[in-house]
Amino acid sequence: MSRVRVAAVAAAVTGALTLTACGGGAEDGAAEGGDRTAEVSVTDATGEKVEVPEAPERVVVLSEMDLDASLALGIKPVGLTAGRGQQGAPAYLTEQAAGIPVVGAVTGPDIEKVVEAAPDVILAGQLADEQVLEQLRAIAPTVVTIDDTKDWKKALEITGQVLAKENEAKAFLADYDAKAGALKDELGDKAGAEVSVARYSPKGTAVMQQGVFISDVLNDLGFRRPGIQQERGEGHSTPLSDENLAEIDGDWLFIGTLTPADGTLLDELRSKPAFAQLGAVKSGSVTEIDGSKWTSLGGALAAVSVLEDIEKAMAR
Repeated sequence: MSRVRVAAVAAAVTGALTLTACGGGAEDGAAEGGDRTAEVSVTDATGEKVEVPEAPERVVVLSEMDLDASLALGIKPVGLTAGRGQQGAPAYLTEQAAGIPVVGAVTGPDIEKVVEAAPDVILAGQLADEQVLEQLRAIAPTVVTIDDTKDWKKALEITGQVLAKENEAKAFLADYDAKAGALKDELGDKAGAEVSVARYSPKGTAVMQQGVFISDVLNDLGFRRPGIQQERGEGHSTPLSDENLAEIDGDWLFIGTLTPADGTLLDELRSKPAFAQLGAVKSGSVTEIDGSKWTSLGGALAAVSVLEDIEKAMAR
């Protein structure tokens, strides 16, 4: 990657680069990346048609779900954005994502670092900032993979099209459906249980409502949800006061943090009167989970791993 190109795109962030100059940078990138004449058209999550390389080799991912999907399809990206509450990849993907440079955070990409990664395609997750998207498009074809439903299955299908891994995506989804069906059968009567999912931090407790990754997985298993977890939330998670902790009660409670600390969370929570009074805590039906996997953006590998976690906790 030339210093001139890095400097040019970095200048774009401060508004010093014109659209014409941006276009020139993209052409330079095409030259550096080799022959990109073989392209395919992909419809992204917004309905936009994007021309992408027929078989991209250098992929930058700008969301946890994009990282998860790429790894699930056998592609290791050359740049990633840090996960929610993480310094790098989500904890459950640490091993598979080892060595991938960080090119941004949940709040957005670092344009200069994206340039340095020299991508031939960018998976932009749910990024909606048109100014940032325009800067990314000047670097490489940019595909928004996540729509308003945040459906990991749809995102995997789009990612499969972009990465020339459509068959692998279909196979993964078929395998997931088979595993979910088998687990549902294995759970028997417990498959109709009321299951709650929450995230804890020093700032308090938050509950996961409908319209997020984990709720989609639990719905696939036929679980019921207590209280407001039956409803669609306004944000990714809903904060609760100690007075309203009954909203996280149920037959089973799965609770975790974004930075797990060797199984000490449940001991800490049991010492708090508000938690100690919960039915799931009293019955011993509470399980500590990896919040980066269960209570963040999620993805294909996360979904399969969640099935395994549920089997260990409930199928006994």
